[in-house]
Amino acid sequence: MIIAGEVSGDIHGASLIRELKELDSSLEIFGIGGDLMKDAGMKINYHINRMAFLGFVEVLKHIPFIKKVRNDLLEIIKEKNIKSVVLIDYPGFNLSIAKKIKRLGVKIIYYISPQVWAWGSDRINKIKNLVTKMLVVFSFEEELYNQAGVNVEFVGHPLLERIKNYNFLTKDELWKKFELDKSKEVLLILPGSRNQEVEKIFPETIAAAEKIAAEFNLQIVTACSSNIDEKLLTRISGSVNNKIVKGYTYDFLKYSKIGIVKSGTSTLEAALFELPMVIVYKTSYLTYLIGKNLIKVDNIGMANIIAGENVVPELIQDKADSISIYNECKKILSDGLLYQMIKNKLGKIKEKLGTEGASKRAAKAIYAIVNET
Repeated sequence: MIIAGEVSGDIHGASLIRELKELDSSLEIFGIGGDLMKDAGMKINYHINRMAFLGFVEVLKHIPFIKKVRNDLLEIIKEKNIKSVVLIDYPGFNLSIAKKIKRLGVKIIYYISPQVWAWGSDRINKIKNLVTKMLVVFSFEEELYNQAGVNVEFVGHPLLERIKNYNFLTKDELWKKFELDKSKEVLLILPGSRNQEVEKIFPETIAAAEKIAAEFNLQIVTACSSNIDEKLLTRISGSVNNKIVKGYTYDFLKYSKIGIVKSGTSTLEAALFELPMVIVYKTSYLTYLIGKNLIKVDNIGMANIIAGENVVPELIQDKADSISIYNECKKILSDGLLYQMIKNKLGKIKEKLGTEGASKRAAKAIYAIVNET
């Protein structure tokens, strides 16, 4: 069984499944995933679209459904006599169900660690008592788990192989495909992969983008996540001239001038393309207050966390308003030296993510555990 609850987990899970099937085509895989994991050969018991809860408040509203999903998965484990479960990130749900899975005597492999370094040592101790092995994608995570006595292996980050294997359009092809103005560079917006995120973040973002685009002769492109209805973005955009695009995010990350990016995996993707950006994040006020008291790190953007410094600005909650977003974008675009310095610092992040082949290494480690007697 594999359990992934988000779009990024679906992407990484699909690559993992393909590598597992390469090792053993007879493997049957069940669990939670998206269209990509389904296409890779997994039987989807619940789709990630039904699991996109954001924040403490939203989770509380869905507790009966969450319990049903958990109980259904436990029944499948018993019915199919599943002996190994792979958890991909998604810690709120995965750490909860892991306790129940452990009681069934099932081996638990955690691929792509919860951000234990942000939430404090309690989560590391909880994980230590639950998992057979941690497969981590950042080298500093390996050190943390080693110190805690957890069986851990650093496999590198799957984004490296994903980007390397991506079939890019040329800039001319991309501009032509989406009927963009050849005389203008692109301001790229990545507003998130959950409806709640988009509704909170996108109104302020698009207002700032409109002003920046007019001032710096740019055109706005919004990269719409696969599980977001484009009509939502169109409604929020209103009369703003904004090209909404699905499926070509990497092409636009490669060729854009600047990005306004929702905190999450997208900031790391943008960093790997050396795209100067402003990181934004907004959630319900209660969720924000609870999270603020729990989180132990100064930054929330993965690009800044991996770099170990504030390479790009972060605007969180009340600070993620259209005026602040506009001001930070203007600061970057108005200073050529600052713009180039950001690109140079983002370029060094790749060196910290290991080498390509994370999915293959993870699959081999998982398969070895699956076949242990």
